Amino acid sequence: MASAACRVLSRPSIFGNAQTTMIDHHSIFLLVSAVIAVIALILLIAVVKLNPFITLFLTALSLAMVTGMPLSKIVHSFETGVGGTLGHIAIVVALGTMLGKMMAESGGADQIAYTLIKLFGERRIHWAMVVIGLVVGLPAFFEVGFVLLIPIVFTVARRTRTSLILVGLPMVAGLSVVHGLVPPHPAALMAVTIFKADVGRTILYALIVGLPSAVLAGPVYAKLIAPHVQLPDENSMAAQFVDHGDERSLPGFWLTLFTILLPVLLMLTGSWADVLSTPKSALNEGLRLIGNDDLALLIGALLSFFTLGTLRGFSRETILRFSNECIAPTATITILVGAGAGFGRILQDSGVSDAIIVVAMHFHVPMLLLAWLLAAMMRLATGSSTVAMTTAAGIVAPLALHSTGVRPELLAISTGAGSLIFSHVNDGGFWLVKEYFGMSVAQTLKSWSVCETIISVTALILTVALSLVV
Repeated sequence: MASAACRVLSRPSIFGNAQTTMIDHHSIFLLVSAVIAVIALILLIAVVKLNPFITLFLTALSLAMVTGMPLSKIVHSFETGVGGTLGHIAIVVALGTMLGKMMAESGGADQIAYTLIKLFGERRIHWAMVVIGLVVGLPAFFEVGFVLLIPIVFTVARRTRTSLILVGLPMVAGLSVVHGLVPPHPAALMAVTIFKADVGRTILYALIVGLPSAVLAGPVYAKLIAPHVQLPDENSMAAQFVDHGDERSLPGFWLTLFTILLPVLLMLTGSWADVLSTPKSALNEGLRLIGNDDLALLIGALLSFFTLGTLRGFSRETILRFSNECIAPTATITILVGAGAGFGRILQDSGVSDAIIVVAMHFHVPMLLLAWLLAAMMRLATGSSTVAMTTAAGIVAPLALHSTGVRPELLAISTGAGSLIFSHVNDGGFWLVKEYFGMSVAQTLKSWSVCETIISVTALILTVALSLVV
């Protein structure tokens, strides 16, 4: 943030709850350049039909040169963004897809789908999906929860002959809400730490704000938008998860549920390691290790080879074939997620992120709205809700020390809400949803991106309303 501070001339706000900044011409130029770059991205991918990876790469390079980045650093910056993200995403997608493949081949996904349909009924299955998204997403990053649950989405949609949007959008809405708002999710917990908020109260307030937001953006919006999104008949990702069509030979529900929830439980254990053991102790370090996303998914995948493989009568050769053949279709998704991160890194290194901070802090706004605006602008620029949340919280927290009447718990929630707004082409989650659901860029924007925006705006409104009460 030092680079931003060098271009900021601060004076006390007349509201006494923020600072005002003088905007220089360079900041405006950077913002306009970034907006043009994003518009160009969408047009080249959606209208010109240029390969998305090449489009992201070319647009990132063009933006870097226009904004004056040193030529020697441009490619390295893009590579850093790609590599930093793929180091995590490639592992998550690979292990999660293997676990999903075992669920599908063994009939475990069918068993969970049958059970959900029986409990909720076909007409209310979208309500079941938002609930499972909220539960599974609590300790896991969005991408982890997504790859764990997508086989169930495919199976439920096929079994109920329901639109994939009606089934899948509530699930991703549930995942997104807990990702941005509810501790002990790692991203939300970082904001709580920065604001020095009380974790228990934050969880309570986040649930009060998050549950209505998830309902409105998930089941309610999915019901409205599903008839207007016509998906292709063939979906290469859905084809990886077979439908057995025979309920009698399926694995047990509780065994299947335990297999899919084990990584979630391990991650939750890791997030509470300091509560369960003495910090820095061997036990503490061990709990943190098994609670790491990658290791938790590895343990879950290995368990699935036994519970959904060996116990179902599959040979080692068959299990090996399952785990090998499910990897190839994920290549496109993985590389697009990486390219989106590379574009986001160019936005950061070119100074666009700093310019956003300068512009946002120029205006006199209430503290809750300032936190939301900073996070929203950072999210639009970088594509990462985690980066947006931590950056905005780091800026607002010192200002909050000099203001009164705003609870730090609500500031954390408002920051998280802003970090969820309008996911687009520089966000890895955008490409995960697009590719797995088989949608076009335009369809993804009007379904997933709008869903995220509904969550963000609804959560802000409810947080402001809650601030009047507490």
